[in-house]
Amino acid sequence: MADNERKGNGFDNDNSPRRIFLKKSSALAAWALTPTVAMTVVDNGLHEKVALAVEQMPLWLTINGKAQQLSIEPRVTLLDLLREQLHLTGTKKGCDHGQCGACTVHVDGQRVNSCLTLAMTTEGCTVTTIEGLADGGPTGTLHPMQEAFIKQDGFQCGYCTPGQIMSAVACIREGHANTPEEVREYMSGNICRCGAYANIVDAIMDVKKGGAKV
Repeated sequence: MADNERKGNGFDNDNSPRRIFLKKSSALAAWALTPTVAMTVVDNGLHEKVALAVEQMPLWLTINGKAQQLSIEPRVTLLDLLREQLHLTGTKKGCDHGQCGACTVHVDGQRVNSCLTLAMTTEGCTVTTIEGLADGGPTGTLHPMQEAFIKQDGFQCGYCTPGQIMSAVACIREGHANTPEEVREYMSGNICRCGAYANIVDAIMDVKKGGAKV
């Protein structure tokens, strides 16, 4: 096809579908970068759209019984919000891909992998982390599951323990702790690299048999 024909068909002018596609692709790639870098790699006509994508947005939610009014970027995960902005570092960052369960928290009573949860999706929700599980907070009376983990020695290095405990509480609440086999099935999303699985199961069964409110 001759050059003048291609230009006449709109393939090479600034508003051609090809150039529009390339501009939008650049904007999408820049969205994952820092605001400063994004401003330098995107065509001038798209600066405002990229800036909008990374600007701070308001978020209202309750964390460990305390109402929070926050300002975050829309791409921030719940895990990073808890650790980096609120300094609730009991929730651990393990695989960061939703496979190990170290980042498990409760959102409106349901267990979630906070590394896969955008913080903005928790608007108006109640979030509980390991710091808020004890009665009275970190310095209060231990939760029955925390006591059971200590009693049964359900941890070694302890890195996965917060996520294990949060999942264990949810496991009982969900009605999936009737037998050791069932516990193993419904705790399978939490990985313990130290291999403390047997003791973790014993701790959960202890709390289940004791009838403690979780």
